Amino acid sequence: PAMSGFQGLFNAGKAAVVANVGPLRAPTTRAQYQARGVPIPPDLFSHSDQQAQWQSSISDGAPRSGWGGRLGDLLKTANGTNSSSTLISVSGNNLFQVGTTISSFKVSPGNTLGFDFYKGAAATDPTSKGVNELLALPTASLFEGAWKDVIQRAIANQQILSSALAAAPPFTTVFPNTGLGAQMQMIARLVSVRQALGLKRQVFFASIGGFDTHGDEQLGRQAELLGEVSSAMTALYNASVELDCADLVTSFTASDFNRTFPSNGKGSDHAWGSHHLVAGGAVRGGRMVGSFPTLVRGGPDDTGNQGLWIPSTSVDQYGASLARWFGAGTAEIATAFPNLARFPTADLGLLT
Repeated sequence: PAMSGFQGLFNAGKAAVVANVGPLRAPTTRAQYQARGVPIPPDLFSHSDQQAQWQSSISDGAPRSGWGGRLGDLLKTANGTNSSSTLISVSGNNLFQVGTTISSFKVSPGNTLGFDFYKGAAATDPTSKGVNELLALPTASLFEGAWKDVIQRAIANQQILSSALAAAPPFTTVFPNTGLGAQMQMIARLVSVRQALGLKRQVFFASIGGFDTHGDEQLGRQAELLGEVSSAMTALYNASVELDCADLVTSFTASDFNRTFPSNGKGSDHAWGSHHLVAGGAVRGGRMVGSFPTLVRGGPDDTGNQGLWIPSTSVDQYGASLARWFGAGTAEIATAFPNLARFPTADLGLLT
């Protein structure tokens, strides 16, 4: 009931639900899990480990890059010389956008960007002068040189983005006054200046926490959080319609894991497979994709007797379906998702 915005997108055919997704090393049944008949992702039910497996699409080793970053590496040539803005986070550092040849640019979801206090090389105010003097100092070590490179790149990107955003006409779509709403609004603003910046492919990262409902009043807390997700995703879609680029923008959810089916009294505990939301003009919406689990403790989709559903769709399949829409070819998808060949379906048919 808290997700009326997403419900509207779903009913209009602009959003879909992908059932029971999670990190897998191979297709896995209950019998195989219990007999350890197939390899299982390490450290299941751990927040940090399953977040890393979700963001990297690597479930059989220590991940060093994320699938968003790998796609950015592979498709950065579409952006010409503007590859530094291919990956943008409005929620700080993350593994998802770690690539091998380009770095993500971190943008505040507020109205200021980066070094907004810095007025340029010719400025005479004390702060700008101090920055210029630091950057002009002789480099005594590789560390100092790398620091200067990062600061100079950040200043250059900030000035480019600030100038483009200042010249962009405002849009009328109203975003919710929430943390995720502010992040989505900044993403919409950045999308609105894509042509001015010469950008054709971008991967954005936003985040929301608070779902670890061990001892909370879970129904009320989840209604609040899912309502925030719904309203933010709906506003981003509405903005993309206003900007006449709805077919070019797809938002999707990812998470570390679901919650156990039975309650622990007030909340619930760490589980595995979870359901995810996809919205955008190119989404084949109004439907559920994948196999919904049988909601029975000890049933065919439970790891044991605790209501921990074994994923029926892998993160690899989910990500590869989005990557194909993003413009990645078969070889590029195989590079971005090295374990995809272990699964029978490489494209869920989510998007046109």
